[in-house]
Amino acid sequence: MDVPFVIRHRLEELGLEQQDLARAARVTDSYISQLLTRKKAPPAPSRTAIYARIDKFLKLPSGELAKLAELQRKEELKRELGEAPVPLYHEFRALILRKCNRETEKHVRAIFEQQPFGELERLVTQKLLDVVKRVAKDELDNDYWLRMVAQVSGRSYEEMRVIVLEFLDTDIFHVSAENCVSFLDPLIESWDIDLATFGLEIVLNHSVVPGQAKRFEFVEREAEPPVSEEPGLQEFLQDPSLSGTATAEEVEFLKGLTFNHKRPTPLYYYRELQNFRDPLHFRTP
Repeated sequence: MDVPFVIRHRLEELGLEQQDLARAARVTDSYISQLLTRKKAPPAPSRTAIYARIDKFLKLPSGELAKLAELQRKEELKRELGEAPVPLYHEFRALILRKCNRETEKHVRAIFEQQPFGELERLVTQKLLDVVKRVAKDELDNDYWLRMVAQVSGRSYEEMRVIVLEFLDTDIFHVSAENCVSFLDPLIESWDIDLATFGLEIVLNHSVVPGQAKRFEFVEREAEPPVSEEPGLQEFLQDPSLSGTATAEEVEFLKGLTFNHKRPTPLYYYRELQNFRDPLHFRTP
């Protein structure tokens, strides 16, 4: 007995359709269909609330499906042990190199080509996955954020929930083209690495991910704000009609914004200030 069997059995008992379950679980019909036909493995219970929604909809004891899914995943892992995983990194490598700082990219590319999926490529790949997974896990139940990312990616809300669920289960050996195009690409703005110290800085798209850049050395910390101000920010601050009501906290926020080879205008900072002030753009603590 496994997760698909239990779900199908309860659907038949209650006279319900797969489409009804998809709406209750807030995923696509296709995802439920592939889950029930075993074309997709059940997601890890620790990374999603989908089992609680299915339990409630199918009137199952709370936590029953999650326990069954955990056992099923362990059994499948046992069957797969001994089979060396083949790294599916080609699409991700193209994304990594495209997002890399221009001055660093040629050196990184040479190392990647000399040592395919070697220490450096695994390090960068793993850190990018870790950072974006953290964001995805934190925002999985934030409907506003999911709809915003779905719009940026050209997907429906339900499709984006499925993409996030699958992304949370992936690893550096199984990053798919779908993960890259639909989720990683719009979230990752740029990254850079100091090849002498292996200090890694990752900048996420601040329009969909709050916070500053992340820098990884031996510990993670917020990246230092840039020493020199953008010309557009200086013009913004010098124009009272644009910045006259900006508080010290708001100015510090604007100074912390980073850009990938772009030079924003004073009007951009004015609009970013209005976005920062709009309570609809932030969740209440």
